[in-house]
Amino acid sequence: MWQIWLIIAGVCFIIEIMTVGFLIFWFAIGALLAMVVSLFTDNIIIQTSLFVISSTILIFATKPFVKKFAKNKNTIQTNVYSTVGKTGIVTKDIDSIQSLGQVKVGGEVWSAVGLNDINIPQGTEVEIKEIKGVKAIVTPIQKLN
Repeated sequence: MWQIWLIIAGVCFIIEIMTVGFLIFWFAIGALLAMVVSLFTDNIIIQTSLFVISSTILIFATKPFVKKFAKNKNTIQTNVYSTVGKTGIVTKDIDSIQSLGQVKVGGEVWSAVGLNDINIPQGTEVEIKEIKGVKAIVTPIQKLN
């Protein structure tokens, strides 16, 4: 019976290599533990119970550890997403009805429309609220006098 548990462990390791999660690995470890137990007893119920219980414990015991390394909270926004929240200057009047206008943000020129279809004159300082396709959705920045 140990050969079957070894095959199950091998298949689980191969599946783990092909996936991006870190879940199937623990089933492979559980199968290896069941293989060791199968050397001492022929009772399939004990072997299967050990496989299920050990795999479950390993999954839940290591979940916080894996989560800590799997997600980096300090992700750096790149490309289009780095533009959202920045300020820019309107270089061509923004007419949201006709979908005309441009804004310069950090050396890049974007086609732009006003948030809530507002028109914004050239030279106005704006904030990029979002990007839809190739157009920046902007709002004028209110300056305190």
